[in-house]
Formats: sequence, C-alpha cells, structure tokens
Amino acid sequence: MAQNVNFDLNHPLVEAGLESPVDEEGVHDSFSQLIEEQSQNGGPSDAFELQQLQRRLDEEDRDNVAYLSSPGREFRGRSPGRRDVEWEDGERQGDPLLGERWSSDTMRILSSMPSRTIGRSRGAIISQYYNRTMQLRRRRQSRPAIRDFSRSARPSIRGYGIEADSTDADGAEASKRERLVNNLQNLSMSDRVGMLREMPLSVAEKSELRRLALQKEKRTISGSQIPCCSQLKYYIIIGARQSWYSWLSFLNSLQLWQVALKRVSGRFGTGVLSYFLFLKTLLFFNFFLFLVTGAFMVLPQAVHPPVLPAGGRSFSGLELLTGAGYFSDTVMYYGYYCNYTLSRSCSDDDGGRNVSLSNGTRVDCGLSYNMPLAYFFTIGVSFFITCIILVYSMSKSFGQSFRIDTSHSILAMKVLCSWDFKVIKKTSVKLMSENICTQLKELLAEVNHKDVKKTVGQNLWRLMVHGLAWAICIASTTACVFAIYYFSGYMYQMRRGGLSVTTQAPQDPLLTEASLLALPVVVSLINLLLPGLFNLAAWMEDYDSPSVRTYVSIGRNLMLKVSVLGVLCYHWLGRVATDHNSIGLKCWESFVGQELYRFLLMEFIFTLLDTLFGEFLWRLFSEKVLKRRRKPVFDIARNVLELIYGQTLAWLGVLFTPLLPLVQIFKLLLLFYIKMSSVMMNCQAPRNPYRVSQMTTVFITLLCFPSFLGASVCVTYTMWSLTPSTSCGPFRELKTMFQAGKRWVEALEKDNPNLSWLARAHSYLVENPLFLFVAAGIFLIVIYFHSQVVDGQRKIIGLLQEQIENEGEDKKFLITRLQSMHEQKRTPARRVCSQDSRR
Repeated sequence: MAQNVNFDLNHPLVEAGLESPVDEEGVHDSFSQLIEEQSQNGGPSDAFELQQLQRRLDEEDRDNVAYLSSPGREFRGRSPGRRDVEWEDGERQGDPLLGERWSSDTMRILSSMPSRTIGRSRGAIISQYYNRTMQLRRRRQSRPAIRDFSRSARPSIRGYGIEADSTDADGAEASKRERLVNNLQNLSMSDRVGMLREMPLSVAEKSELRRLALQKEKRTISGSQIPCCSQLKYYIIIGARQSWYSWLSFLNSLQLWQVALKRVSGRFGTGVLSYFLFLKTLLFFNFFLFLVTGAFMVLPQAVHPPVLPAGGRSFSGLELLTGAGYFSDTVMYYGYYCNYTLSRSCSDDDGGRNVSLSNGTRVDCGLSYNMPLAYFFTIGVSFFITCIILVYSMSKSFGQSFRIDTSHSILAMKVLCSWDFKVIKKTSVKLMSENICTQLKELLAEVNHKDVKKTVGQNLWRLMVHGLAWAICIASTTACVFAIYYFSGYMYQMRRGGLSVTTQAPQDPLLTEASLLALPVVVSLINLLLPGLFNLAAWMEDYDSPSVRTYVSIGRNLMLKVSVLGVLCYHWLGRVATDHNSIGLKCWESFVGQELYRFLLMEFIFTLLDTLFGEFLWRLFSEKVLKRRRKPVFDIARNVLELIYGQTLAWLGVLFTPLLPLVQIFKLLLLFYIKMSSVMMNCQAPRNPYRVSQMTTVFITLLCFPSFLGASVCVTYTMWSLTPSTSCGPFRELKTMFQAGKRWVEALEKDNPNLSWLARAHSYLVENPLFLFVAAGIFLIVIYFHSQVVDGQRKIIGLLQEQIENEGEDKKFLITRLQSMHEQKRTPARRVCSQDSRR
C-alpha cells in the first residue's frame, strides 16, 4: 500500500526510531538497494521511474522538515508562519540532535541511516519481504520482477508525500499480504520465525501473519491424504516432545523451596533473598558431608557394633540438650568407633566378628574393612572435596558478580524483556509481577543515588563519629572475648576441683551434666546481644548507602564470631586435649564433640528466641501499643553470620561427632521455615531498596576463608599433632591419628614389595605438610588469576562501551559539520538572490 509517510519530528514513533536499541540488521536495507536489486532482475523501467521521481523531489527546495507531509495534515495548505511555529514546537519536544533546521541534504542522509528505515510504509515492507521469501524458495520457482506487481505494492519514497488511490492501495496490499502468507506457509518453521522477526511491523500484524500462515498450513495438511506411516511418525514425534517437556517441568518442580524463594524475592528484594539462598547452599554442603561420613564411617560401624561394657546408661531426656549420657555410647561420637578391622564372620568363636589386632595376628576371612584407616581418609577426603567445591563456587560467583552490568542497561532489560509470557497461573503471575516491581525499585534506587558533596567540617564530624563507633565495637568485642576466655578457664578449674570433691562426696549426676550448658549459654547470649550494640553504632553513623551499612555490619559481626571461635578452639585443643587426665576425661574427643553439639543446639535455641522477641513481639508491641505500622527490618548481616558460625561448628565437630552434619541439616530445615514465616509475617521491606549484586560472593568468600579454612586448620592440627585417647576411638593405640595411614602403607609394602611406590607417594604427599601448603597455594593462585581475568574483561568491556559512546558522538559531529557546510554554500546564493530582488 502506497501511503503518505509520517515524517513529523514530534511524532512518538519517530522519536522511538531515533533511539531504537534493537538490532534491525535484516531491516536496515535502504530503498535504493531494493530498487537496484529489482533493476537487476529485469525491471529497469520501473527502477528508472522511481529514480526519476526521487530526483525530481530532491530538486525541490524543502529545507523545512515540518513542511514534509504527514497523515492528517495538508501538505500545500500551510503558511510560512504556521510552519515556523510548528518547527519551534518540534525544537522543544524533539531530540537534542534535531534542534537545528537541517537542510534537505542533511535530512536525506539522516533518513537513509539504518535507525531511520523502520518508518517505511507497510506496502513497501510486505513487498520487500515477499521478495525475500521468494529468494528462499528459488529452487521451486523463479522470483518475479517488480514490474509484475501493481504500482501500489512497490517501495515508497520515504520522507515525501506521494499520494495514491487508497482503494487500489488497500486491494493491492491485501493481495500482496495473501501472497506473503502463501510464501510463509511454504517455508520451514525456523525460516518463517526469522522472517517474521525481521519485519519492522507491529506485534499485532506479525501475529496476524503467523496465524494466517498456520491456518493455511493446517488446512493443507488436513485436506491432503497423509500416509499411515507418516501419521504414526507424526504422532510419535509429538508424544516424545510432550514427554520431554513434561520431564523438564517435573525436574523444575523438584527444585527446593522454589516458590517460597520467589515470594521472598518479590516482597523483600535480593538482599533478604541472598540469606535464604545461602542457607540452601549450606544445606547441600551438610548433606554431602553426611552422605560421605554416613556411608564410610557410621554405617559400617553400625552394622558391626563393638562390645560395650555392662551397665549401660539410661535415657533421661536431658541428653537432647547436653548430648552426653545415653548418647555417649552411640555412633554419634568418636569414642564409640573401634580400632580393629571389620570383616565377615568366618567362625562362631569370635561372635561373628573377625579381629585383626595391631600386633600383627590376623585371620583371613575374605572381605575386610579397616576402621581406623576409613575414619582417617573419610575425614580427609571429605574436607578436600568440600574445599574444591568451595573454591569453584567462589570463583564462579566472582565471575558472575563482577560483570559489567550498569543499572541503566539492566533497567531497560527489566522493563522490556523481563516478562515471561508462558506464565499463565494467577499465583505465578502475581509472584512474577511482584518480583519485577521490586527489582525495578532496586534498580531505580541505584540509578537515582547521588553522592552528596559535604564540606570539610561535615567530613571531619563523620570521621569522628565513625571512629567512635568502631572504638565502641572493638572495645565491646574485646571485653566479651576476654570474658569468654576467663569463664571457660573458670569452668575448667571448676571441673578439676569438682573431680577432687567427688572422690569424697559424690554429687548429683544430672546437676553435673546440666552445668555443662553454662559455657554454651554464655557464648550464645553474647552472640545474641552484642550485634544489637553494633546496630546501634550503625544507626549513630547514619550511612547514606544501605549496602555499605550491610557490609560494615557484616565486618563487625565477623570480628566477633572469629574471636569467639578462636578462644573456644584454644579451650578445647589447648586445655582439654592436652590435660584431659586432670579433669577425669577418659575420651576427650567425645567430650569435645559433646561441647560442639551443645554450642550448635544453643545457637539454634537463641536464634529462635531472637526471632520470637526481636521480630514477633516487637511487631505486636509496635502495632498494639505504639499504634504504628512499622515492622522490623530483616537483619541480613546478623543472620548470615549466625549461619556461618553454625557451619563452622559443624565442620569443627565432624571429626569428633560424625553425625553432627545430620544435626546441622535438621537445624537448617527448621530454621528455613521459621525464618520464612517470621519474615513474611513480622518484617517489612527496606525503606530504601538497594541491589546487592555482590552479596552472594561475599557470603561464599566468608564461608571459605575464615570459616572453612579455620576449621580445616584445627582439624589438621588435631590429626597431625595431638595424641588421641588411649581408651577409646579408632586411634587409641597410636601417637597421632596420622599414623593410621602410615601403618597401613607399611603393611601393604611388607606384604607386596611391588607397592613400594605407594609408600613413597604417601610419605611425600600425605606425611609432608608441604603438600597441603602447595595445594592451598595453588587454589589461591587459581582464585587470584580468575579474579584478574574477570577484572581485565571488565576493563575491556568498559573501553568498548566508551568507544561506542564516542562513535555516537562522532556521528553527531559529522552531521553537524555537514549542516554547517551546507549553510555556508547556501548563504552566498541567498545573498545573490536578495541583491537581484533589490535591483
């Protein structure tokens, strides 16, 4: 259809075309190329006619852009004054680049630019894409020339008012549309989708063309007689595809807490979501650790239980809190595991158990299982695999979080491309809309954030406030650490004194067992109250950025947790392990495992108390008493550091309590549902939404270096340096736990001299601590190089973005220079005309 093209600069479609971000590579062919293409196909007369028409129009004096025709306006009925007024309005509302009176030459160059070719008429579009579909079908039939079509279906000259008969144009467009639908029907699905995607038409028109093509295809298929084999093949393919999609949907539904996480993300943003995602990550770490220890340590020992002394302990209920008493004689603790080789029963004399003592006397009964060796290598391998997973996760998180993604570009993508049209359920639509709205708020807050310049006096005052806040936090942390140190020493001395008293007058065993909860209660109380002081100091500092406040809170809570764990490790490995005989401990490993169980359980109980009093009761008090609708904001830093603290306890205790990862799994599951319910009921979204793009990376980094690295150092020190108990555990007759692997290698070398290489490999790789340092150094080097590569890519992307901006400025500069040169050429001609008119 040949119609007048709207070239009004105030029109919104033109403004959108000036800044089109879409890659229209298939649409950016100019009309001159199309005319040249048709002329080569045998239509020289038509091409010559169009070129003559364009040349005549170019020779006319049309300097004023507003003078060009547009729909709904009269072309020749305007006065110069009217045109000047409209041009001034266009200057106010148009693009800054169009703020000058461009000449016809400049406007011709602008109209031939790729971003301006979108505004062509639908008749030209359909004509062009009809020819393109014919090119795809050139094997079946030859491509028709442009002279075979009516004049209304030919490409129109963009930017000039060319009038035509509307009735003939509508009929021609309908016939052309029918031909295009026929050609689209005969194309393959991929070619059809690509062709429709390239068409610069509206979405409704594209959908209509696609619907018509599909209808014709269905009619053709239904009208023709399809063979039975083809029908069977067709149904098999459809059934297999539907089965595959159903399987993918089923796998997607197996993702843990998917709907709950979407609900949290939609209401509270990515900051609160990062806490629950981190909790989910810790759950998988503990699940892996439980599978490894359960399969290679707990299950073999449970199948072949050791002979326990008579007079076992009864269950009183207090063991659920203390972990002692009845639980001491179970597979939960280190002292229950035997120090001999488990094997199949080959005689009835040993009660179904074949014993291989350390003095070398053995009975060969087939399949055997060396329990000390399994205990040692299971702990070592599980820590090594966990280290690899952590390093990989941290490296991947670094690569994802430090990408170049400016808020402006992400904002445009969220606005234009974030909706999934396959979502049809009302609940899913609601969740998705809430999620998109929250993300847009975060992006807008980041875009609108401006750094306010402060005076020197204000900067000095803020520096003094920050220094005072940090002094308060460091002083309070130091005081609490010294308090824990002296209180743990006091409890140690009380246990030594209680031992001497009990030799004369025995005390109540339940009271003695309950006193074991004193130290975990004090430490958990400090971990509960001191972060409140940190939040008060942060309120006094009044940070401008919520993300900076979160990172500062994470640093202060991390300082507290690391100091507390350092004092506790010294208490367990420096006092209890080295002087366990003075306090009457027959198995100090089981005692340390019970301590870690108590600390883990008390940390969970105090977290529940914090949820109850700090969130639920505070919300009720605020609503009922203060008559406010304000709810507490979820403290991300405090809750995340509690998770890291609990996971560090679990990694420290897996050597002494192989079932501690299972306890951590139950704790994390309960904690997820409790925190989820509390957040949805008692908390509100942050007042100032912010995007935490690097929060997950920070959490994984803290989990790897202070948490896992510290736990690995303590476990390695215990296995390489400390002397095990002589009356319990799989290493009771060894000087160190490390000697279990050394004795096994020596026995293999003695039985089979061909395995001497294994002994040398063990001495170089396992016995030598240098291997551990080299492996750790390699991991650190990998992380460093990966971060450097990411940083280099970020700089390159920044340079490319700057180059793109400079190229845009170059185009503006060239257009401005072209206009100035045109004005300089026209000025002498106008002067000559004015002089002639005066004469």
